[in-house]
Amino acid sequence: MKRVPLIVTLALSILLAPLGADAQQPGKASRIGYLGNSSLVIASHLVDGFRQGLRELGYVEGRDIAIEYRWAEGRLDRLPDLANELVRLKVDVIVASATPGGLAAKQATATIPIVIVGFGSPVEVGLVGSLARPGGNVTGVSLLNTELSAKGLQLLKEALPKVSRVAVLWNSLNPQNALTLKETQVAAAALGVTLQPLAVRGPEDLQSALAATTRERAGALIVVPDPMLFSNRTSIIRFAATNRLPAMYWAREYVEDGGLMSYGANLYEHFRRAATYVDKILKGAKPADLPVEQPTKFELIVNLKTAKALRLTIPQSVLIRADEVIQ
Repeated sequence: MKRVPLIVTLALSILLAPLGADAQQPGKASRIGYLGNSSLVIASHLVDGFRQGLRELGYVEGRDIAIEYRWAEGRLDRLPDLANELVRLKVDVIVASATPGGLAAKQATATIPIVIVGFGSPVEVGLVGSLARPGGNVTGVSLLNTELSAKGLQLLKEALPKVSRVAVLWNSLNPQNALTLKETQVAAAALGVTLQPLAVRGPEDLQSALAATTRERAGALIVVPDPMLFSNRTSIIRFAATNRLPAMYWAREYVEDGGLMSYGANLYEHFRRAATYVDKILKGAKPADLPVEQPTKFELIVNLKTAKALRLTIPQSVLIRADEVIQ
């Protein structure tokens, strides 16, 4: 075997070392803080949407970016401490999920850019100054949840023409929910429907609140957009199925998991779109100058298998408008 001259070996080492070090050196990567309301198991597909958006923009994890995840596990009271952890890590940008996550992040820092995804009424809850010019360090992608509450109730009433009493499950710790409930009450008055608000503050309140629907003989259920409720959607869907309670949700994930109907924007696409905000901020843009993006497409999803189990016949007028019908 021929020996490679020492000087050649040293030369190769000098040439190759900078390339390898540059590719692996963690200090070269921008740090993204991800503040999640639920857990990675529950929100994995939403995280996939965000990471897919980053890949489409050319980012490679471990080379260009590093993501620091913090999960509240459905306990919104944990969000402030988790947001402060990300601030102490000195991340370059924080991606916060929904209104509670955004409020916690904004309270934790006035300097680190914050991109909120899946929130509604950002002006009303004090997250931004205006949609066109947010001001401050917050921007993001809105779901228009509050504005869509009336449409959701209208579609539920059209699917169940005889329903007169509808229970509304909402999280009283989420300031966004109070606005949504008010809009739903206005719509209910116009439709001749009586609402039965079911306020909860955490997962431990769910079963007792839902049990009230049977005591008060509610004919249907509406679940208000909320990260804690979304994290516990399996329990909600199971209750509705067991008690043969038709329900309208705000995200397709509920219907894919066995719920009856949903109307709203596509969550996966919103998390994918959030990556464009992160990209602009990492390239020097200021959140104050990035308008809040609002959805332009909304989808109606109907689960006919669930309808059959509930012994319901969904009117053709609803089905022909559905973007997807699950058989």
